[in-house]
Amino acid sequence: MGRLIVIEGIDGAGKRTLADALAHALDGRVARMAFPRYDEDVYGALIRDALHGRLGPFGDEVYGMAMLYALDRRAAAPDIRAALNTHEYVLLDRYVASNAAFGAARLHEDARGEFVSWVRAIELDRFEVPAPDAHLLLRVSPSVAAERSVHRARTEADRGRDTWESDDALQTRVAAVYDGLAEDDWLAPWHVVDGNTVPEIAELAKRLAE
Repeated sequence: MGRLIVIEGIDGAGKRTLADALAHALDGRVARMAFPRYDEDVYGALIRDALHGRLGPFGDEVYGMAMLYALDRRAAAPDIRAALNTHEYVLLDRYVASNAAFGAARLHEDARGEFVSWVRAIELDRFEVPAPDAHLLLRVSPSVAAERSVHRARTEADRGRDTWESDDALQTRVAAVYDGLAEDDWLAPWHVVDGNTVPEIAELAKRLAE
C-alpha cells in the first residue's frame, strides 16, 4: 500500500510547482491528483460555477460549498485507493484539510472550532475517504501568494481568479487556520515548507519516506 501525501496552502502558495518537483524526485513512483476536479465530475463543475458567481447566492453558503468539496473527494475515493495499490506515493494537491481551512476561515473560526470537526466527521467518518499519511504545508505570506495568483491569472487563460482567491482577508485567515492544523498534526503529521525559498526537494522526499 502506498503513502497518501497531501500538499496544502493558500491560493498562490505554489502547490502545483512543489508537486511537479516532488513527482520528478520520486521518479515514476508517484500518482498525482488535484482537488477540486473541475473537469472530471459534476461536483467539481458546480464548485467552479459557484466560485465564479454562476450559482447565485449558493457560493456564499459555507456548509453547502463544503459538502460539494466533500462529495468531489467521495467520488474520487475509488481512484485514490486504486492508485495507492499500484504506486509508492499518491500526491494530492489539496484534500480534506483544504475544506476545513477555507470553511473555518469563512466562518471566522480557528483550527479547533466546530467546522473543522464537522469536516472530519463528514469526509473521514461518513464518506470514508482515504486518510492521509502526511501533509506538506507550503507556507507563504498572503501578499506574496496574492501576487503569484494575479500573475497566474494574467498568464494562463484558464486560470482566472475566483472570488476566494481575490479575497485577501480570507486568504490571511485561511493561512492562520492552516497553521493551527499543522500545530495539531490534524489527521496526519504535518511538515511545514517555506514557500518563500526554494525547498530542498531531495531532503523533503526523504522525510516523506520515513
